[in-house]
Amino acid sequence: MTHDRSQQLVAECERQEENCLYTSTTFYIWLRHSRRWRRFFIVAPIVLGGLATWSVLDQPEKPWIQWLTATFALLAGLFPAIYEALKLDVHIDEIASQAAEFKNLQDRFRQAARVTALGAFEDFKAEFDALMQRLETARSGSLTPPEHYFSAARKKIKSGDYSFSADERSKPAGGGNQ
Repeated sequence: MTHDRSQQLVAECERQEENCLYTSTTFYIWLRHSRRWRRFFIVAPIVLGGLATWSVLDQPEKPWIQWLTATFALLAGLFPAIYEALKLDVHIDEIASQAAEFKNLQDRFRQAARVTALGAFEDFKAEFDALMQRLETARSGSLTPPEHYFSAARKKIKSGDYSFSADERSKPAGGGNQ
């Protein structure tokens, strides 16, 4: 009976490991894109401000250029306000924290299934319960990535980017889960 319970708990650890793989990958892709947006919102006002004050564009005989420089100046002033309103810095820190936590949980669930499961069931169950508590805490933040980042993560994982030769060597002869 303990053997059956251990196998069921190993299967649950493997499910949670996979769940954490998808979640962490989604967060890392979202983080990468968020950092690009942050760079854009930092660099764009500098470039637009420079263009707005560029003396080559100061040609009173061409009124459309005055409108262009005024537009550059307006956008240079708006971008920092938009950046602040979107709270991109706060989101980037949250995304990074969540990505790291789910990646750590992924590794810990794998270790529990492959190492801790070999010991006493009580120790394995205690480790599993502690990991589930951490997972519940990680999920309580309710930070929800946009759906297209999950799709990108699924594509990346399915392509084999997160397959390791060590995992292939450790699979049982039948090729299935333990």
